[in-house]
Amino acid sequence: MPGPSGLDARGLTVAYDRADVVHGADLRLERGRVTALIGPNGSGKSTLLRAVARLHKARTGTVTVSAPDGSDPVDALALSRNDFARRITLLAQSRTAPAGLSVRDVVGFGRHPYRGRLRGTDPDGARSIERALAVTHLTDLADRGVESLSGGQLQRVWFACCLAQDTDVLLLDEPTTYLDLRYQVEVLDLVRDLADAHGVTVGVVLHDLDQAAAVADRVVLLSAGRIAAAGTPAEVYDSELLTETYGIRIDVEPDPSTGVPRTRAVGRHHLRTERP
Repeated sequence: MPGPSGLDARGLTVAYDRADVVHGADLRLERGRVTALIGPNGSGKSTLLRAVARLHKARTGTVTVSAPDGSDPVDALALSRNDFARRITLLAQSRTAPAGLSVRDVVGFGRHPYRGRLRGTDPDGARSIERALAVTHLTDLADRGVESLSGGQLQRVWFACCLAQDTDVLLLDEPTTYLDLRYQVEVLDLVRDLADAHGVTVGVVLHDLDQAAAVADRVVLLSAGRIAAAGTPAEVYDSELLTETYGIRIDVEPDPSTGVPRTRAVGRHHLRTERP
């Protein structure tokens, strides 16, 4: 059975240059669960996520968000800018950290919805920043300059910035892009920790099908701006469906150690049994 909803988007249609690129999409993110959006390039994954985050205005549709205390859902699209930022945050594909700032300074950016004109009007700020540093294992790096960090460390800083924002819903647009294998795994472990240990509602766009299957409770497959399938990885990872959606043969089998679906895209040269 589905868990309690953290965010519900219904009938979202999004256009670029008057041409619809997302068509009447429904997206349900469950509280304390990870939902991965998958699909080929141009399928509308990031556009849908940005529409939910109000970075791209939807032509039609609604977005409601619930609070962890079980209070009635509210219309997210009607919230003020600060009220929205206290409920939903998006980690975009790329962010540039200003040089000359410490890790703690950058994480502190996440407190912007709670600050008035004077920084002293955010009594919970210091506690939230320290908690975000601890959750992302950055406490020992808090006073280092961000320009000295590795790519994986900097990505954790942006995660901490989002956590300091104290939102109920965290949206991630391809958070493993440009990271090597170790840091990809660390980032996905952190995503899983946020849902399991901290009850965060997570929606994440991922290109790697195996990463999505490993980290997500639910996956949403998009094709040409429409939802082609939604459910658990085992329900959605059908070889025929994935092959049709991606335009290349994709074999699916359960991982022998975990039972999680594992995919293999088969190109022309993969079919050769012997090499000269």
